[in-house]
Amino acid sequence: MALKIRLARGGAKKRPYYSIVVADSRSPRDGRFIEKIGAYNPMLPKDDENRIKFDADRAKHWLSVGAKPTDRVARFLAGSGLVEWKAGNNPNKGKPRQNALDRLEAKREKEEAATAATEEATTDEAAAPAEDAVEDAPAEETPTEEAKPEEAPAAEETKAEDTPAEEAAAEEPEEPAAEEAATDDTGGDKEKAE
Repeated sequence: MALKIRLARGGAKKRPYYSIVVADSRSPRDGRFIEKIGAYNPMLPKDDENRIKFDADRAKHWLSVGAKPTDRVARFLAGSGLVEWKAGNNPNKGKPRQNALDRLEAKREKEEAATAATEEATTDEAAAPAEDAVEDAPAEETPTEEAKPEEAPAAEETKAEDTPAEEAAAEEPEEPAAEEAATDDTGGDKEKAE
């Protein structure tokens, strides 16, 4: 069984209060412990004597038995001269891990894509009016010119085809119309006379 001298959290939400306990290293942080040897109240000012209280004799006993203090408790015990504590140096502690680096890379790629799309849109908008003006003018003239020659011969052919038929059709109705008019004017007497 590995013994630890560590902090067990108590207190209320956003109002922490820690007990300094000797516990089996496998037990939960706030769970079962062997002995409570002190208390730590982080809400008090650093120069307050009630901020950290512990029984130095019991701590010395547990250290002699083989209990190992956590980093924070070792700091407290070093103040009494029970343990030699050195500040750890972990230069990689503040560096982001691989998942965070992947997210940052994905975010940069999205921003670059958005910037490129914005630049393309701006470039297209600036070039679009000039291109539209150039494209619209020939585009309107070309179909109009093509349509007129196609329509014009068709109209001429239609007129050419319709002209003899129209003349024939126009001549036929005019004669009967003239005969009918003559018949109507005379009242039918002429027909009988002829």
